[in-house]
Amino acid sequence: MKPRERVQMALEHEQPDRCPMQVSFTPEFADRLRADMEIQGKKVHNPHGGGNTYELERALGEDMLLTSVGWANSYYMDDKAYTDEWGVGWDVQAYETPFGVGHYTEIVSHPLAEDTAIEGYQPPDPLRPELYLASAQMIRDFKDDYWIVGVTVTTIFETAWALRGLEQMLLDMAMRPDLAQRIFDIPYYYHLAAARKLVEMGVDMIWTGDDVGAQENMLISTKMWREFFKPRMANLIAELKAINPQVKIAYHSDGNILPIIPELIEIGLDVLNPVQPACMDPAEVKKQFGDKLCFWGSIDEQYTLPFGSAQDVRAEVLERLKTLGHSGGLILSPTHHVQLDTPLENFWAMVNTITQTPYSVLHENRIKDPSSGRPGTGFRSFS
Repeated sequence: MKPRERVQMALEHEQPDRCPMQVSFTPEFADRLRADMEIQGKKVHNPHGGGNTYELERALGEDMLLTSVGWANSYYMDDKAYTDEWGVGWDVQAYETPFGVGHYTEIVSHPLAEDTAIEGYQPPDPLRPELYLASAQMIRDFKDDYWIVGVTVTTIFETAWALRGLEQMLLDMAMRPDLAQRIFDIPYYYHLAAARKLVEMGVDMIWTGDDVGAQENMLISTKMWREFFKPRMANLIAELKAINPQVKIAYHSDGNILPIIPELIEIGLDVLNPVQPACMDPAEVKKQFGDKLCFWGSIDEQYTLPFGSAQDVRAEVLERLKTLGHSGGLILSPTHHVQLDTPLENFWAMVNTITQTPYSVLHENRIKDPSSGRPGTGFRSFS
């Protein structure tokens, strides 16, 4: 079964030969994985799918390929301090892991920090032809075989607070809603234009959304989400489906967003991502919303992948297949880019359990322990 056929079946709430899989990685984990798989080639890697060669993704047996246009591509742009084209300032922070030193890019300055800055601010042009060259090539090269996802995440809220500053953006929402609306319009119209272009080019899905959930609750009130974000998301979904009624829309938010899931369904959402298991019970989410939504994600990146054992990873994958994946509607993926602190044994346990577990055996007590080795390279011990 081709990867795109596998995803298509899952999104029609059917069970294909196995569960579809999508994995992204930080640049440093990608380097580590490339060495482990003995893959030579171009080493540029954007975890959101901006200009990748996709050699790692295809070698792993992934079913969806991502192509990104938008502010999210500003992450991981350099190994030293830089300012992106939106005027947001970034610095690079090191962190230590058992597998080496990694680096995060963190926002350190905001072009709209001053109230008057919005008057003269000019965002980048979302329709510059060069922004879509990589997308056009990957659609041309891979659409026959893979499910192609156009990425416009950080659609409104995250880009807006990067421009303004998180604390000030939250204060604006409470005390100066008119100003907040003006600032939200800047990233919204940019990403709407990018998403429209990607749909016109032929992507199968648009991945949109913002982190509006925290570990236990929403970052903002449901009332504020309805005021500032629901109308914009409803319009975005409507405009994209007017271009292509078959296009699927996925919405991303980390954290606990249970209060807004029914309203996301109401405005036409097809796929919820990433269903973070430390914040929401995936089985309960499936029970409540599985007849109306598909799910993408659910493999824990906070605890299980970096700190559990390979057996813990395997058990979690099988649990998701039996619950969240019951009757289809699931694309398995880590809930974040795989970080440098993840043991390769755990990574391979995840990949091989997904790719080597047919749906047909899940309820027949015939599941065997798949190899934790690289695809096609024999076996490795979980111990």
